[in-house]
Amino acid sequence: MRNRGGEGFNRVLRAAALGLALGLVATAHAADPEQTRWRSESQAVTITRDDWGIAHVHGKTDADAVFGMAYAQAEDDFNRVETNYLNSLGWLAQAEGESAIWSDLRMRLFIDPVDLKKQYTQSPAWLQALMNAWADGLNDYLATHPQTHPRVITHFEPWMALSFSEGSIGGDTERVSLKSLQAFYGPGDREVAAADTPSSWVEPSGSNGIAIAPKLTVDGHALLLINPHTSFYFRSELQMSSDQGLDAYGAVTWGQFFIYQGFNPHIGWMHTSTTADAVDEFAETIVHKDGKLFYRYGNDLRPVTVRKISIPYRNADGTAAERSFTVYATHHGPIVREQDGKWLAIALMNKPTAALEQSWLRTKATDYASYMKVAELKANSSNNTLFADDKGEIAYLHPQFIPKRDNQFDYTKPVDGSNPATDWKGLTALDDLPHLLNPPNGWIFNTNDWPYSAAGPYSPKRSDFPRYMDTVGENPRGIHATMLLTDQQGFTLESLITLAFDSYLPEFARQIPILVRDYDALPTNDPLKQKLAGQIAMLRHWNFRWGVASMPTTLAVYWGDTLWNEMDKADNAEGLSVYDLMAEKAGAKARLQALVEASDRLEKDFGSWGTPWGEVNRFQRISSDIVQPFNDAKPSIPVPFTSSRWGSLASFGAHRWPGTKRYYGTSGNSFVAVVEFGDRVRARAITAGGESGHMDSPHFDDEAERYTTGNLRNVYFWTDELKGHIERVYHPGES
Repeated sequence: MRNRGGEGFNRVLRAAALGLALGLVATAHAADPEQTRWRSESQAVTITRDDWGIAHVHGKTDADAVFGMAYAQAEDDFNRVETNYLNSLGWLAQAEGESAIWSDLRMRLFIDPVDLKKQYTQSPAWLQALMNAWADGLNDYLATHPQTHPRVITHFEPWMALSFSEGSIGGDTERVSLKSLQAFYGPGDREVAAADTPSSWVEPSGSNGIAIAPKLTVDGHALLLINPHTSFYFRSELQMSSDQGLDAYGAVTWGQFFIYQGFNPHIGWMHTSTTADAVDEFAETIVHKDGKLFYRYGNDLRPVTVRKISIPYRNADGTAAERSFTVYATHHGPIVREQDGKWLAIALMNKPTAALEQSWLRTKATDYASYMKVAELKANSSNNTLFADDKGEIAYLHPQFIPKRDNQFDYTKPVDGSNPATDWKGLTALDDLPHLLNPPNGWIFNTNDWPYSAAGPYSPKRSDFPRYMDTVGENPRGIHATMLLTDQQGFTLESLITLAFDSYLPEFARQIPILVRDYDALPTNDPLKQKLAGQIAMLRHWNFRWGVASMPTTLAVYWGDTLWNEMDKADNAEGLSVYDLMAEKAGAKARLQALVEASDRLEKDFGSWGTPWGEVNRFQRISSDIVQPFNDAKPSIPVPFTSSRWGSLASFGAHRWPGTKRYYGTSGNSFVAVVEFGDRVRARAITAGGESGHMDSPHFDDEAERYTTGNLRNVYFWTDELKGHIERVYHPGES
């Protein structure tokens, strides 16, 4: 944010109080050069908290802004900041015990502190300055908040920022199965405890992004929808600016120092999880020779790389312990499992410095050309990008890290590592990736589906690209978005919000008529004819739209979840989607029986199969814990939208929990923003629950009701917009 003058505070009183505070700090820590440096850095930073608790951080330099935003994040939820780095560094077992050893080992196959320290020293001076400031901001927070007790990380070091540099929820490394990893490196160990939950309880991961060209808008300005679907409270919302030209607003993954999904005065960027294949497994032929391990590659034998990894962990009694592993790798990557007598190596993007550079530099881009210049770093492997700017340009970008491969091989399955033809052959040029710039129809979207419907008939053509550019195809949200965008015009910021919360459920519009036909085909003397008469009558006349008062929504979701769980376990030699299995392979008996089970469950839990959706589907935030202890007896708020599984653009991933009858959500719409790129950028936004992770804060759940109704608040991006909405202005370290 630019020029944070005119906050409305009495500067004389504030300066006097600040002088006193600094005097006390200087006296207490005169002998500590680190803390003296932090105090100096903090004076170059101003944090303005608005009336939603959102931090607007301004620094003299970019590094100052990073110092302030790291400090502000720690104020709001240090637990989440630290936990993200315990995960990314492979240190979680030091806090959570033996159960986390395997997730730590998985990370340590790719993350080596010695290597990250080396990369830090070799990184550009400007990036080192940002990493230094990031660590200083977090350490200053800990020094000035002795009541905060880290679980493991009591002092942050700059190189640690390289362990978590890309921003996605769940990086490429999570493609490695913990169960398979344990079976390979810990045979005979007690298996990793895995929650045995129905597959319908796993919300589809991903996001929605929509860009609208000026010619389709009332005011002739490009519009952008930013709608990540992640676990709740996974990202902070804030603004960071400096006198060096930085001025970015949006969602920040806790602990990172760049705006991950957001906008600046000129451009906006929205990342959606890609369906492109950028992670591959290579089946290695292992040969034992002279007491050493080799793997076959063409006509040669190459030595297997062998190294030791030690994983420290916390015993149940609080004492420290350590477990060591001998791990293996080939030139393809680390060995992560065994299958059919072959060792499987996994290849994925591991470019920490370039990824952090790209994540930062794109926030300072000013148009499409400068954004694409940053994209040439090719360190984004997991995200599609929707782009819009104040020049009126809109664009779709595929992930920039896409290895070039021989399209004759099916890389969705392990390929033969001994065949040199299967090797990656560098990275695909940006111009050779599916992409769009200003298509004639005037809109672009992505809903974690393939890029081949992103702009209707003007989309990239599937036949022009290798099959590894997509592994999933279309999805119900994509069908819904296409329906809403086709032949529409006259868009405004407000109408884009309405579109983002459109209540239609296209997958039920496909599935329910099939169920009704199954019922109609029953013989008149079939017992189900009477048992299901009321339910079918309700569903027959449903308009396939969600709502808090909608009883058909409840019945359809319970039916759909029940049938989904059955079909997800069914034999599927044809490789059909679960949707196609439900519609084409399940059969009338299974579909009708699922309706019986759904009805019985509703009657058992709520007294009637005719229960309003808002009575079942709830938002509840009652604890600062990362895992919420949901409780039917405690306050909650009805939520009208459903899982995105059924095509709802607004996503609420909810299900029953131990001891509950109601559904409580933990993922889906986590941050929603709509942005208009006029002469002055304008935006509205909402964050699930609230900005603070502290239960005693008024900003713990002050956005909850707005969140459930899609009532996005105005974003205070400009100084004059903040006037009258300021709660506090301070330097880091001030009480």
